[in-house]
Amino acid sequence: MSRKNQKAPWEEEEEIIWVSKTEMKRDMEALQKLGEELVDLKPNALAKIPLDDDMRAAVKDAQRFKNEARRRQLQFIGKMMRQVDIEPIQIALDKLRNKHAQSTAQLHKLENRRDDLIAQGDSMINEIMADHPNADRQRLRQLVRQAKKEKEQEKPAKAYREIFQYLKELYLKD
Repeated sequence: MSRKNQKAPWEEEEEIIWVSKTEMKRDMEALQKLGEELVDLKPNALAKIPLDDDMRAAVKDAQRFKNEARRRQLQFIGKMMRQVDIEPIQIALDKLRNKHAQSTAQLHKLENRRDDLIAQGDSMINEIMADHPNADRQRLRQLVRQAKKEKEQEKPAKAYREIFQYLKELYLKD
């Protein structure tokens, strides 16, 4: 008797992963939304995204189109995205989205550095001079003294803001 439709017991079975139609549609819609984000980018931001020539041309076409033509072009871009590795595109888009958050975090660090500078004085100035040997030690000391004086006399914080601007020049030009 033959075993027509049965596998031999020594052969390993491959695991079959079933993907539902709904899940496939969700994936396709996600790719189309990613394509929409690309279409909504300004030309200089789009230049930073790693796209092949066909995809870049399709995105530029979609930017020109209106209404129904745009909708069809977005579907086409979504279809093209299925053939492309989207991970580098996603990473580049995330970087563009987080650019504002990163710059805000840098400014917060500078504000904390300014507050430490006023509180600690010369020890913090020495630390800044170690990081940036071209910084003007005398100007920093003057600004710190003025900021402390303004705080004691409850005057407007002019030197306080000047310290921030000076630190911004030092740290953000690198």
